Amino acid sequence: MRSRDVAGTLVLVDPEPGEEIFFHGHPSWLSLAAMLIKGLLACVVAGVIAGIVTRITNGSVQIGWVIVAVAVVFLILIVVAWIRLIQTTYSITNRRLTIETGILSRELHQTRLERVQNVNATQSLIERMLRIGNVDFDTAGESEYDFAFRGVRTPREIVRTVDRALHELGHGANPHTSAGV
Repeated sequence: MRSRDVAGTLVLVDPEPGEEIFFHGHPSWLSLAAMLIKGLLACVVAGVIAGIVTRITNGSVQIGWVIVAVAVVFLILIVVAWIRLIQTTYSITNRRLTIETGILSRELHQTRLERVQNVNATQSLIERMLRIGNVDFDTAGESEYDFAFRGVRTPREIVRTVDRALHELGHGANPHTSAGV
């Protein structure tokens, strides 16, 4: 079924009859900041190596090969970052929380909303500056899976969305919900 998420983006979802989607999204690209910085350093290193190799083989630095080396590493960086973002999808509906991961093979983790006991949002100093964070969900019963939305924009809003979904489910405001941000 096709639906629109909170930002109005068209998404493909599989809601149950009568299920309303409150949030459907991916981690923020800002959650990849450390990887992107390392990738940019890799671009510089690739350029330096290309310069050294062309200098040794041709007697002078061939700028064209330096540009090609930097461009190839940069393109690989962008593709890897894009794949890391789209491989994880988070959803909040009026009945369940879901985390889907993978590209070619998929893994689905879900919990019914009524099983949510605590919702905690955390942000490091850098994450606060980037306006991203993590939202951890404690669920009833023992779970082998760490149920968390990692690297999401505005984690407080995710906490509020879960609170609203719980309220609409009939649990009222969840006294266990906290935003440690």
